[in-house]
Amino acid sequence: ALASPAYAAPNNNSVKKIEKAVTLEGVMSHLDAFQDIADQYGDRAAGRPGYKASVDYVVGQLTAAGYSPTVQEFTFDYVDDNSELARLTPQPTTFVNGTDFLRNEFDSGTPEGTATGELTPVGLVTPAAALPPNSNTSGCEAADFAGFPIGAVALLQRGSCGFAVKALNAQGAGASAAIIMNEGQPASPGVADRTGLIRMIGDATGLTIPVVAVTSAVGENLAATPGATVRVKVDYDSEPRQAWNVLAETATGNDDNTVMAGAHLDSVQDGAGINDNGSGSAALLETAIQMKKTKPNNTVRFAWWGAEEEGLLGSTHYVASLSDEEIADIALYLNFDMIASPNYTFGIYDGDESDFSAPVDVPEGSAQIEDVFEAFYDGRGEPYKGTEFSGRSDYGPFIAVGVPAGGLFTGAEVPKTADEAVLWGGVPGAPLDPCYHQPCDNLTGAGQNVPLYDALREDYDLVGNINTFALDVNADAVAASVMTFAFDTSSVNGVRTPGKSHGAGKSMDAFTDRSTQ
Repeated sequence: ALASPAYAAPNNNSVKKIEKAVTLEGVMSHLDAFQDIADQYGDRAAGRPGYKASVDYVVGQLTAAGYSPTVQEFTFDYVDDNSELARLTPQPTTFVNGTDFLRNEFDSGTPEGTATGELTPVGLVTPAAALPPNSNTSGCEAADFAGFPIGAVALLQRGSCGFAVKALNAQGAGASAAIIMNEGQPASPGVADRTGLIRMIGDATGLTIPVVAVTSAVGENLAATPGATVRVKVDYDSEPRQAWNVLAETATGNDDNTVMAGAHLDSVQDGAGINDNGSGSAALLETAIQMKKTKPNNTVRFAWWGAEEEGLLGSTHYVASLSDEEIADIALYLNFDMIASPNYTFGIYDGDESDFSAPVDVPEGSAQIEDVFEAFYDGRGEPYKGTEFSGRSDYGPFIAVGVPAGGLFTGAEVPKTADEAVLWGGVPGAPLDPCYHQPCDNLTGAGQNVPLYDALREDYDLVGNINTFALDVNADAVAASVMTFAFDTSSVNGVRTPGKSHGAGKSMDAFTDRSTQ
Protein backbone atom coordinates (compact mmCIF):
# COMPACT_ATOMS: atom_id res chain seq x y z
CA ALA A 1 0.00 0.00 0.00
CA LEU A 2 2.83 2.40 0.78
CA ALA A 3 4.43 1.86 -2.62
CA SER A 4 1.31 2.04 -4.78
CA PRO A 5 1.72 4.68 -7.48
CA ALA A 6 -0.43 7.77 -7.72
CA TYR A 7 -2.46 8.33 -10.87
CA ALA A 8 -3.09 11.81 -12.23
CA ALA A 9 -5.97 11.56 -14.68
CA PRO A 10 -6.13 14.03 -17.57
CA ASN A 11 -9.04 16.25 -18.55
CA ASN A 12 -10.41 16.94 -15.06
CA ASN A 13 -10.63 20.61 -15.91
CA SER A 14 -14.09 21.25 -14.48
CA VAL A 15 -15.90 20.89 -11.18
CA LYS A 16 -18.05 18.09 -12.54
CA LYS A 17 -15.07 16.13 -13.83
CA ILE A 18 -12.96 16.53 -10.69
CA GLU A 19 -15.85 15.36 -8.51
CA LYS A 20 -16.10 12.24 -10.64
CA ALA A 21 -12.34 11.67 -10.58
CA VAL A 22 -11.99 11.94 -6.79
CA THR A 23 -13.50 8.65 -5.64
CA LEU A 24 -14.13 7.10 -2.26
CA GLU A 25 -11.88 4.21 -3.29
CA GLY A 26 -9.02 6.56 -4.07
CA VAL A 27 -9.35 8.38 -0.75
CA MET A 28 -9.67 5.12 1.20
CA SER A 29 -6.44 3.84 -0.37
CA HIS A 30 -4.58 6.71 1.33
CA LEU A 31 -6.31 5.97 4.63
CA ASP A 32 -5.22 2.34 4.29
CA ALA A 33 -1.65 3.58 3.93
CA PHE A 34 -1.96 5.80 7.02
CA GLN A 35 -3.31 2.85 8.99
CA ASP A 36 -0.39 0.69 7.80
CA ILE A 37 2.00 3.36 9.05
CA ALA A 38 0.29 3.51 12.45
CA ASP A 39 0.33 -0.28 12.68
CA GLN A 40 4.08 -0.26 12.04
CA TYR A 41 5.08 2.67 14.26
CA GLY A 42 2.29 2.93 16.83
CA ASP A 43 0.93 6.31 15.76
CA ARG A 44 1.49 9.20 13.32
CA ALA A 45 2.18 11.91 15.91
CA ALA A 46 4.58 14.77 15.17
CA GLY A 47 8.06 14.12 16.49
CA ARG A 48 7.67 10.35 16.13
CA PRO A 49 8.65 7.93 13.34
CA GLY A 50 5.08 7.44 12.15
CA TYR A 51 4.78 11.11 11.28
CA LYS A 52 7.95 11.04 9.19
CA ALA A 53 6.60 7.96 7.39
CA SER A 54 3.35 9.84 6.72
CA VAL A 55 5.32 12.74 5.24
CA ASP A 56 7.28 10.33 3.05
CA TYR A 57 4.06 8.73 1.83
CA VAL A 58 2.47 12.04 0.85
CA VAL A 59 5.68 13.19 -0.86
CA GLY A 60 5.88 9.90 -2.75
CA GLN A 61 2.30 10.12 -3.96
CA LEU A 62 2.70 13.73 -5.07
CA THR A 63 5.96 12.98 -6.86
CA ALA A 64 4.43 10.01 -8.65
CA ALA A 65 1.59 12.26 -9.80
CA GLY A 66 4.06 14.72 -11.30
CA TYR A 67 4.40 17.38 -8.61
CA SER A 68 7.65 18.69 -7.18
CA PRO A 69 6.68 18.85 -3.49
CA THR A 70 8.52 20.99 -0.94
CA VAL A 71 9.17 19.72 2.58
CA GLN A 72 9.45 22.56 5.09
CA GLU A 73 11.23 21.57 8.30
CA PHE A 74 10.65 23.25 11.64
CA THR A 75 11.61 22.52 15.23
CA PHE A 76 9.10 22.29 18.04
CA ASP A 77 9.05 21.33 21.70
CA TYR A 78 8.03 17.69 21.63
CA VAL A 79 6.20 16.67 24.78
CA ASP A 80 5.75 13.15 26.08
CA ASP A 81 2.85 13.76 28.45
CA ASN A 82 2.20 11.18 31.17
CA SER A 83 -0.20 13.30 33.20
CA GLU A 84 -3.13 11.59 34.92
CA LEU A 85 -6.49 12.40 36.47
CA ALA A 86 -8.49 9.81 38.38
CA ARG A 87 -11.25 9.52 40.94
CA LEU A 88 -10.17 6.76 43.29
CA THR A 89 -13.27 6.48 45.50
CA PRO A 90 -16.23 6.31 45.14
CA GLN A 91 -17.00 5.27 41.55
CA PRO A 92 -13.37 4.79 40.47
CA THR A 93 -12.84 6.51 37.12
CA THR A 94 -9.71 7.13 35.07
CA PHE A 95 -10.04 10.16 32.80
CA VAL A 96 -8.38 10.36 29.38
CA ASN A 97 -5.52 12.78 28.82
CA GLY A 98 -6.22 14.97 25.79
CA THR A 99 -9.92 14.09 25.73
CA ASP A 100 -11.17 14.64 29.28
CA PHE A 101 -8.37 16.80 30.65
CA LEU A 102 -5.19 18.73 29.80
CA ARG A 103 -2.31 19.81 31.99
CA ASN A 104 -1.84 23.57 32.23
CA GLU A 105 0.62 25.40 29.99
CA PHE A 106 1.12 28.57 32.03
CA ASP A 107 3.64 30.99 30.54
CA SER A 108 5.63 30.89 33.77
CA GLY A 109 5.95 27.12 33.65
CA THR A 110 3.97 23.96 34.29
CA PRO A 111 4.67 22.57 37.77
CA GLU A 112 4.92 18.80 37.86
CA GLY A 113 3.83 16.66 40.75
CA THR A 114 1.25 14.22 42.06
CA ALA A 115 -1.41 14.98 44.64
CA THR A 116 -4.11 12.82 46.16
CA GLY A 117 -6.80 14.43 48.25
CA GLU A 118 -10.42 15.17 49.01
CA LEU A 119 -12.29 16.75 46.08
CA THR A 120 -13.63 20.13 47.22
CA PRO A 121 -15.78 22.21 44.82
CA VAL A 122 -15.38 25.98 45.08
CA GLY A 123 -18.17 28.22 43.79
CA LEU A 124 -19.44 25.93 41.04
CA VAL A 125 -22.65 26.61 39.15
CA THR A 126 -23.93 23.42 37.51
CA PRO A 127 -25.51 22.87 35.13
CA ALA A 128 -24.21 26.10 33.63
CA ALA A 129 -26.34 26.33 30.49
CA ALA A 130 -28.27 29.35 31.81
CA LEU A 131 -25.18 31.06 33.27
CA PRO A 132 -24.02 34.07 31.24
CA PRO A 133 -20.66 33.26 29.60
CA ASN A 134 -17.54 34.48 31.36
CA SER A 135 -19.47 35.33 34.54
CA ASN A 136 -18.64 32.64 37.10
CA THR A 137 -16.37 33.95 39.87
CA SER A 138 -15.30 30.54 41.21
CA GLY A 139 -11.89 30.92 42.87
CA CYS A 140 -11.36 34.52 41.78
CA GLU A 141 -11.01 35.79 45.34
CA ALA A 142 -9.15 34.35 48.31
CA ALA A 143 -12.41 34.65 50.27
CA ASP A 144 -13.97 31.99 48.00
CA PHE A 145 -11.83 29.41 49.82
CA ALA A 146 -13.10 30.12 53.33
CA GLY A 147 -13.03 26.84 55.29
CA PHE A 148 -11.17 25.03 52.53
CA PRO A 149 -9.57 21.79 53.89
CA ILE A 150 -5.78 21.89 53.84
CA GLY A 151 -4.44 19.34 51.34
CA ALA A 152 -7.71 18.99 49.46
CA VAL A 153 -7.99 19.12 45.66
CA ALA A 154 -9.91 22.21 44.51
CA LEU A 155 -12.53 21.86 41.76
CA LEU A 156 -12.98 25.27 40.14
CA GLN A 157 -14.91 26.65 37.19
CA ARG A 158 -13.82 28.86 34.30
CA GLY A 159 -15.29 32.36 34.40
CA SER A 160 -14.57 36.01 34.99
CA CYS A 161 -10.90 35.84 36.04
CA GLY A 162 -7.81 34.13 34.67
CA PHE A 163 -6.93 30.49 35.17
CA ALA A 164 -3.66 31.50 36.80
CA VAL A 165 -5.54 33.60 39.36
CA LYS A 166 -7.73 30.64 40.28
CA ALA A 167 -4.78 28.25 40.54
CA LEU A 168 -2.72 30.60 42.71
CA ASN A 169 -5.67 31.31 45.01
CA ALA A 170 -6.23 27.58 45.41
CA GLN A 171 -2.58 27.10 46.29
CA GLY A 172 -2.76 29.96 48.78
CA ALA A 173 -5.73 28.27 50.46
CA GLY A 174 -3.70 25.09 51.00
CA ALA A 175 -4.91 23.04 48.03
CA SER A 176 -2.61 20.20 46.99
CA ALA A 177 -3.86 20.42 43.38
CA ALA A 178 -6.48 22.18 41.30
CA ILE A 179 -8.90 21.03 38.62
CA ILE A 180 -10.50 23.78 36.53
CA MET A 181 -13.58 22.86 34.50
CA ASN A 182 -14.83 24.75 31.46
CA GLU A 183 -17.74 27.01 32.26
CA GLY A 184 -20.36 24.84 30.58
CA GLN A 185 -22.35 26.91 28.08
CA PRO A 186 -22.98 25.11 24.77
CA ALA A 187 -22.52 26.97 21.52
CA SER A 188 -25.44 29.18 20.50
CA PRO A 189 -25.92 32.10 18.10
CA GLY A 190 -23.30 34.67 19.04
CA VAL A 191 -21.82 32.52 21.83
CA ALA A 192 -18.79 30.28 21.37
CA ASP A 193 -18.80 26.82 22.93
CA ARG A 194 -17.53 26.71 26.51
CA THR A 195 -17.90 23.00 27.17
CA GLY A 196 -14.73 21.44 25.73
CA LEU A 197 -11.06 21.46 26.64
CA ILE A 198 -9.02 24.64 26.98
CA ARG A 199 -5.27 25.07 26.98
CA MET A 200 -4.70 27.20 30.05
CA ILE A 201 -2.12 29.96 29.72
CA GLY A 202 -1.23 33.10 31.68
CA ASP A 203 1.36 34.18 34.23
CA ALA A 204 1.21 31.87 37.23
CA THR A 205 4.58 32.79 38.74
CA GLY A 206 4.97 31.08 42.09
CA LEU A 207 2.68 28.17 41.29
CA THR A 208 3.98 24.86 42.62
CA ILE A 209 0.91 22.56 42.67
CA PRO A 210 -0.27 20.41 39.75
CA VAL A 211 -3.20 21.95 37.82
CA VAL A 212 -5.31 20.45 35.04
CA ALA A 213 -8.24 21.67 32.95
CA VAL A 214 -11.26 19.46 32.28
CA THR A 215 -14.32 19.63 30.08
CA SER A 216 -17.54 20.87 31.65
CA ALA A 217 -18.94 17.33 31.44
CA VAL A 218 -16.01 15.89 33.40
CA GLY A 219 -16.27 18.75 35.89
CA GLU A 220 -19.94 18.00 36.47
CA ASN A 221 -19.13 14.31 36.79
CA LEU A 222 -16.60 15.10 39.50
CA ALA A 223 -18.86 17.63 41.19
CA ALA A 224 -21.47 14.91 41.64
CA THR A 225 -19.15 13.23 44.20
CA PRO A 226 -17.91 15.99 46.53
CA GLY A 227 -15.54 14.58 49.10
CA ALA A 228 -14.36 11.89 46.69
CA THR A 229 -10.71 10.95 46.71
CA VAL A 230 -9.01 12.08 43.51
CA ARG A 231 -5.48 11.94 42.16
CA VAL A 232 -3.99 14.67 39.95
CA LYS A 233 -0.66 14.02 38.30
CA VAL A 234 1.24 16.42 36.02
CA ASP A 235 4.22 14.64 34.49
CA TYR A 236 5.81 15.33 31.12
CA ASP A 237 9.12 15.41 29.28
CA SER A 238 9.99 18.01 26.66
CA GLU A 239 12.75 18.17 24.07
CA PRO A 240 13.29 19.85 20.68
CA ARG A 241 12.32 17.66 17.72
CA GLN A 242 11.79 18.17 14.01
CA ALA A 243 8.50 18.11 12.12
CA TRP A 244 7.65 18.95 8.54
CA ASN A 245 5.03 20.63 6.38
CA VAL A 246 4.52 19.26 2.86
CA LEU A 247 3.59 21.73 0.12
CA ALA A 248 2.91 21.27 -3.57
CA GLU A 249 1.40 23.54 -6.17
CA THR A 250 0.08 23.45 -9.68
CA ALA A 251 2.46 24.15 -12.55
CA THR A 252 0.17 26.76 -14.07
CA GLY A 253 -1.91 29.59 -12.68
CA ASN A 254 -1.58 33.15 -11.44
CA ASP A 255 0.93 33.20 -8.58
CA ASP A 256 -0.38 36.59 -7.48
CA ASN A 257 -3.76 35.02 -6.72
CA THR A 258 -2.90 31.71 -5.09
CA VAL A 259 -5.60 29.45 -3.71
CA MET A 260 -4.40 27.44 -0.71
CA ALA A 261 -5.98 24.26 0.65
CA GLY A 262 -4.63 22.44 3.69
CA ALA A 263 -5.11 19.62 6.17
CA HIS A 264 -3.03 18.57 9.15
CA LEU A 265 -1.18 15.30 8.66
CA ASP A 266 -0.29 14.40 12.24
CA SER A 267 -2.26 12.28 14.68
CA VAL A 268 -2.33 12.50 18.45
CA GLN A 269 0.10 10.27 20.30
CA ASP A 270 -0.81 6.57 20.53
CA GLY A 271 -3.40 6.72 17.77
CA ALA A 272 -3.66 6.23 14.01
CA GLY A 273 -5.55 9.51 13.60
CA ILE A 274 -7.70 8.14 10.78
CA ASN A 275 -10.59 10.60 11.04
CA ASP A 276 -8.47 13.23 12.81
CA ASN A 277 -7.02 13.97 10.42
CA GLY A 278 -6.33 11.19 7.98
CA SER A 279 -9.73 11.95 6.44
CA GLY A 280 -8.89 15.53 5.47
CA SER A 281 -5.32 14.66 4.46
CA ALA A 282 -6.43 11.76 2.26
CA ALA A 283 -9.19 13.71 0.50
CA LEU A 284 -6.83 16.61 -0.15
CA LEU A 285 -4.14 14.27 -1.46
CA GLU A 286 -6.50 12.56 -3.88
CA THR A 287 -7.78 15.96 -5.04
CA ALA A 288 -4.21 17.12 -5.69
CA ILE A 289 -3.41 13.93 -7.62
CA GLN A 290 -6.48 14.21 -9.83
CA MET A 291 -5.87 17.93 -10.45
CA LYS A 292 -2.26 17.54 -11.56
CA LYS A 293 -3.00 17.74 -15.29
CA THR A 294 -5.51 20.57 -15.06
CA LYS A 295 -4.60 24.12 -16.04
CA PRO A 296 -6.22 26.45 -13.51
CA ASN A 297 -6.38 30.21 -13.83
CA ASN A 298 -5.01 30.61 -10.31
CA THR A 299 -2.11 28.76 -8.74
CA VAL A 300 -3.35 26.14 -6.31
CA ARG A 301 -1.04 25.34 -3.39
CA PHE A 302 -1.80 22.23 -1.35
CA ALA A 303 -0.46 21.89 2.20
CA TRP A 304 -0.21 19.08 4.73
CA TRP A 305 0.61 20.58 8.10
CA GLY A 306 2.76 19.14 10.88
CA ALA A 307 2.23 19.35 14.64
CA GLU A 308 -1.31 20.70 14.50
CA GLU A 309 -2.12 18.61 17.53
CA GLU A 310 0.67 20.41 19.40
CA GLY A 311 -0.97 23.79 18.84
CA LEU A 312 -1.22 24.58 15.08
CA LEU A 313 2.58 24.71 14.96
CA GLY A 314 3.14 23.77 11.32
CA SER A 315 0.67 26.23 9.81
CA THR A 316 1.80 28.94 12.23
CA HIS A 317 5.41 28.37 11.20
CA TYR A 318 4.49 28.54 7.52
CA VAL A 319 2.52 31.78 7.79
CA ALA A 320 5.25 33.36 9.93
CA SER A 321 7.79 32.51 7.21
CA LEU A 322 5.90 34.53 4.58
CA SER A 323 6.59 38.15 3.66
CA ASP A 324 3.75 40.66 3.52
CA GLU A 325 3.84 40.38 -0.26
CA GLU A 326 3.59 36.59 -0.13
CA ILE A 327 0.64 36.82 2.24
CA ALA A 328 -1.03 39.29 -0.09
CA ASP A 329 -0.67 36.77 -2.93
CA ILE A 330 -2.89 34.25 -1.08
CA ALA A 331 -6.45 34.77 -2.27
CA LEU A 332 -7.99 32.41 0.28
CA TYR A 333 -7.35 29.38 2.44
CA LEU A 334 -9.50 26.22 2.64
CA ASN A 335 -9.14 23.90 5.64
CA PHE A 336 -10.21 20.27 5.91
CA ASP A 337 -9.96 18.74 9.38
CA MET A 338 -12.12 15.74 10.39
CA ILE A 339 -14.47 15.30 7.46
CA ALA A 340 -15.72 11.73 8.08
CA SER A 341 -16.85 11.55 11.72
CA PRO A 342 -18.84 8.37 12.37
CA ASN A 343 -21.81 10.19 13.97
CA TYR A 344 -21.36 13.12 11.59
CA THR A 345 -23.00 16.40 10.78
CA PHE A 346 -22.08 18.40 7.69
CA GLY A 347 -20.52 21.51 9.18
CA ILE A 348 -19.24 24.55 7.27
CA TYR A 349 -17.04 27.18 8.91
CA ASP A 350 -19.34 30.09 9.64
CA GLY A 351 -17.75 32.77 7.49
CA ASP A 352 -20.66 35.22 7.77
CA GLU A 353 -20.91 34.72 11.56
CA SER A 354 -24.65 34.17 11.25
CA ASP A 355 -24.49 31.33 13.78
CA PHE A 356 -21.39 32.10 15.89
CA SER A 357 -19.28 35.12 16.71
CA ALA A 358 -15.57 34.48 16.19
CA PRO A 359 -13.00 35.65 18.78
CA VAL A 360 -11.25 37.83 16.17
CA ASP A 361 -12.32 39.62 13.01
CA VAL A 362 -13.21 37.17 10.23
CA PRO A 363 -11.70 38.51 6.99
CA GLU A 364 -13.97 39.74 4.22
CA GLY A 365 -14.53 37.04 1.65
CA SER A 366 -14.92 34.25 4.19
CA ALA A 367 -18.71 34.46 3.90
CA GLN A 368 -18.42 33.91 0.16
CA ILE A 369 -16.33 30.78 0.76
CA GLU A 370 -19.11 29.51 3.01
CA ASP A 371 -21.57 30.20 0.16
CA VAL A 372 -19.63 27.87 -2.16
CA PHE A 373 -19.88 24.98 0.30
CA GLU A 374 -23.56 25.69 0.91
CA ALA A 375 -24.19 25.58 -2.85
CA PHE A 376 -22.39 22.24 -3.04
CA TYR A 377 -24.54 20.65 -0.32
CA ASP A 378 -27.69 22.20 -1.78
CA GLY A 379 -26.80 20.58 -5.09
CA ARG A 380 -26.52 17.20 -3.34
CA GLY A 381 -29.73 17.71 -1.38
CA GLU A 382 -27.78 17.41 1.87
CA PRO A 383 -28.50 19.47 5.00
CA TYR A 384 -25.67 21.47 6.55
CA LYS A 385 -24.99 23.73 9.50
CA GLY A 386 -22.61 26.51 10.43
CA THR A 387 -19.69 25.55 12.66
CA GLU A 388 -17.81 28.17 14.61
CA PHE A 389 -14.41 29.61 13.76
CA SER A 390 -13.17 28.38 17.14
CA GLY A 391 -9.46 28.52 16.29
CA ARG A 392 -9.06 24.78 16.77
CA SER A 393 -7.51 24.12 13.38
CA ASP A 394 -5.04 25.43 10.83
CA TYR A 395 -7.15 28.24 9.38
CA GLY A 396 -6.31 30.25 12.52
CA PRO A 397 -2.89 31.55 11.42
CA PHE A 398 -4.31 32.56 8.03
CA ILE A 399 -7.26 34.48 9.46
CA ALA A 400 -4.88 36.14 11.90
CA VAL A 401 -3.11 37.83 8.97
CA GLY A 402 -6.34 38.67 7.13
CA VAL A 403 -6.58 35.81 4.61
CA PRO A 404 -10.21 34.79 3.93
CA ALA A 405 -10.82 31.22 5.01
CA GLY A 406 -13.39 28.46 5.05
CA GLY A 407 -13.68 24.73 5.27
CA LEU A 408 -15.50 21.66 6.51
CA PHE A 409 -15.85 19.87 9.84
CA THR A 410 -18.01 16.85 10.72
CA GLY A 411 -17.57 17.08 14.48
CA ALA A 412 -15.39 15.94 17.38
CA GLU A 413 -16.26 15.39 21.04
CA VAL A 414 -19.52 17.40 21.12
CA PRO A 415 -22.67 15.23 21.41
CA LYS A 416 -25.14 15.04 18.55
CA THR A 417 -28.42 16.76 19.36
CA ALA A 418 -31.85 15.27 18.79
CA ASP A 419 -32.50 17.85 16.06
CA GLU A 420 -29.24 16.90 14.33
CA ALA A 421 -30.18 13.23 14.47
CA VAL A 422 -33.40 14.06 12.62
CA LEU A 423 -31.38 15.68 9.83
CA TRP A 424 -28.41 13.30 9.59
CA GLY A 425 -29.43 10.15 11.45
CA GLY A 426 -27.12 8.55 13.96
CA VAL A 427 -27.24 8.41 17.75
CA PRO A 428 -28.36 11.54 19.63
CA GLY A 429 -26.42 12.18 22.82
CA ALA A 430 -23.33 10.35 21.52
CA PRO A 431 -20.27 12.34 20.42
CA LEU A 432 -20.02 13.16 16.74
CA ASP A 433 -16.71 11.30 16.88
CA PRO A 434 -16.79 8.87 19.82
CA CYS A 435 -13.10 8.06 19.21
CA TYR A 436 -11.89 11.66 19.06
CA HIS A 437 -8.24 11.81 20.21
CA GLN A 438 -8.33 8.15 21.22
CA PRO A 439 -6.56 5.01 19.97
CA CYS A 440 -9.85 3.75 18.49
CA ASP A 441 -9.67 6.43 15.77
CA ASN A 442 -8.56 3.75 13.33
CA LEU A 443 -9.75 1.68 10.37
CA THR A 444 -9.80 -1.62 12.23
CA GLY A 445 -12.45 -0.95 14.86
CA ALA A 446 -10.11 -1.96 17.67
CA GLY A 447 -11.03 -0.35 20.98
CA GLN A 448 -14.40 0.99 19.90
CA ASN A 449 -17.50 1.09 22.10
CA VAL A 450 -19.11 -1.93 20.43
CA PRO A 451 -22.78 -1.26 21.35
CA LEU A 452 -22.50 2.37 20.26
CA TYR A 453 -20.84 1.56 16.95
CA ASP A 454 -23.37 -1.22 16.32
CA ALA A 455 -26.10 1.38 16.81
CA LEU A 456 -24.34 3.75 14.40
CA ARG A 457 -24.14 0.99 11.80
CA GLU A 458 -27.91 0.78 11.80
CA ASP A 459 -27.87 4.13 9.97
CA TYR A 460 -24.40 4.24 8.41
CA ASP A 461 -21.72 2.29 6.59
CA LEU A 462 -18.61 2.51 8.75
CA VAL A 463 -15.06 1.34 8.15
CA GLY A 464 -13.50 1.52 11.57
CA ASN A 465 -13.96 5.13 12.66
CA ILE A 466 -14.75 6.41 9.16
CA ASN A 467 -18.28 7.16 7.99
CA THR A 468 -17.90 6.29 4.33
CA PHE A 469 -20.95 8.28 3.22
CA ALA A 470 -19.73 11.45 4.91
CA LEU A 471 -16.25 10.89 3.49
CA ASP A 472 -17.56 10.27 -0.03
CA VAL A 473 -19.66 13.44 -0.01
CA ASN A 474 -16.99 15.58 1.61
CA ALA A 475 -14.17 14.33 -0.64
CA ASP A 476 -16.26 15.66 -3.53
CA ALA A 477 -16.81 18.90 -1.59
CA VAL A 478 -13.04 19.27 -1.15
CA ALA A 479 -12.45 18.72 -4.87
CA ALA A 480 -15.32 20.94 -5.97
CA SER A 481 -14.35 23.87 -3.76
CA VAL A 482 -10.68 23.75 -4.74
CA MET A 483 -11.55 23.55 -8.42
CA THR A 484 -14.13 26.33 -8.15
CA PHE A 485 -11.62 28.78 -6.71
CA ALA A 486 -8.82 27.51 -8.95
CA PHE A 487 -10.68 29.12 -11.81
CA ASP A 488 -12.45 32.05 -10.16
CA THR A 489 -11.93 33.83 -6.82
CA SER A 490 -13.81 37.00 -7.76
CA SER A 491 -16.59 36.40 -5.25
CA VAL A 492 -14.01 36.32 -2.46
CA ASN A 493 -11.48 39.00 -3.38
CA GLY A 494 -12.89 40.80 -6.39
CA VAL A 495 -12.50 44.19 -4.69
CA ARG A 496 -9.00 43.52 -3.38
CA THR A 497 -6.33 45.82 -4.79
CA PRO A 498 -3.63 43.67 -6.43
CA GLY A 499 -0.49 43.56 -4.35
CA LYS A 500 -2.14 45.03 -1.26
CA SER A 501 -1.66 43.14 1.98
CA HIS A 502 -4.76 41.47 3.35
CA GLY A 503 -4.26 43.06 6.74
CA ALA A 504 -2.00 43.50 9.70
CA GLY A 505 -1.19 40.44 11.74
CA LYS A 506 -3.17 39.60 14.86
CA SER A 507 -1.89 37.77 17.90
CA MET A 508 -2.52 34.04 17.62
CA ASP A 509 -3.24 33.93 21.35
CA ALA A 510 -6.69 35.26 20.49
CA PHE A 511 -7.39 32.56 17.92
CA THR A 512 -6.22 29.22 19.19
CA ASP A 513 -7.78 26.85 21.65
CA ARG A 514 -5.78 28.51 24.40
CA SER A 515 -7.04 30.90 27.01
CA THR A 516 -6.07 32.84 30.10
CA GLN A 517 -9.64 32.59 31.45
